[in-house]
Amino acid sequence: MTTLRKNAVTFHGEKFDLEGPELKVGDKAPTDFVLTRGDMTPTAIKDYSKNVRIIATVPSLDTSVCDLEARRFNEEAAKIPNVKIITVSMDLPFALGRWCAAAGIDKVLTLSDYKERNFARAWGVWVPAMALLTRAVFVVDREETIRYVQYVPEMTHHPDYEKAIEAVRRLG
Repeated sequence: MTTLRKNAVTFHGEKFDLEGPELKVGDKAPTDFVLTRGDMTPTAIKDYSKNVRIIATVPSLDTSVCDLEARRFNEEAAKIPNVKIITVSMDLPFALGRWCAAAGIDKVLTLSDYKERNFARAWGVWVPAMALLTRAVFVVDREETIRYVQYVPEMTHHPDYEKAIEAVRRLG
């Protein structure tokens, strides 16, 4: 049975449900998923378990806030060694590839959950009424434990970048 979290987020003030559990600090990160890169290469999240990871979910990289978020994390990735930053959306892989090339994104791995939406449901970021992911940020350590979580209440707002980066730095 799927968990439905009623009125969990807003989009321009309108309330939307989220499907999946609300992950919390200390939970084991769900990692048994294959997502798709911009070049159509399948990629498993667990392939990056040797790294501390920031996993950011966004509605679409083709929007201003999502675009700025990915650019900001791309800049931060250059400053923090041994961290892998992954952005997941429902954008089609071809669009991800074009967007990364146009935006000069070379340190953030952009992945799509467009096929099965299993990642979206397991991480509790699926907005079924919109067929999009909500904006959220997770920091996952090398033991697959979630060390920081922010489900951004209003999907059009930025996440708290500083708190996510601080959580990564605490993990060394």
